[in-house]
Amino acid sequence: MKSKLTILVVDDNKNYTKRIASLLTDTNTVSNVDLAHNYDEATVLLDREPDLVLLDINMPGQNGIDLLRQIKGSGNTCDVIMMTNHIGDHYREECKKLGASFFLDKTNDFELLPEILGTLSN
Repeated sequence: MKSKLTILVVDDNKNYTKRIASLLTDTNTVSNVDLAHNYDEATVLLDREPDLVLLDINMPGQNGIDLLRQIKGSGNTCDVIMMTNHIGDHYREECKKLGASFFLDKTNDFELLPEILGTLSN
C-alpha cells in the first residue's frame, strides 16, 4: 500500500457519503476520495484503481456483495471494507469469503476508520 490512499466510497445514502468523505479527507493518510451511489457508478470509478473501497451492502439494483464479487473476481488487489447496517453473521461470512478485508457496522464502527486507514497506509 502507498503512504497516501486513494479511496472509493460506494453507498446510496448521499448524506452518509458526504460525512465519510469529510472524515477521510481530514486524515493525513488519504490523497483522494471518489463517491459512487450505485453499482454502475462504482464500476466506472474502479477504473481509477483505488487503493481502498468502502462498500455498503444495501443499494438499489445490484448490491454491494455483487460489487465485491466483481472487484475480487476481476483480480483487483484493492482492499475492501464493508460498511453496512446488515451486520448479521451470514453477511459477514459471505463478505469475508469473497475477499473483504474488514466488515464494519456502519452505525457503531464508523470511528474505527482512521485507525484502519493508518494501518492500511503503512
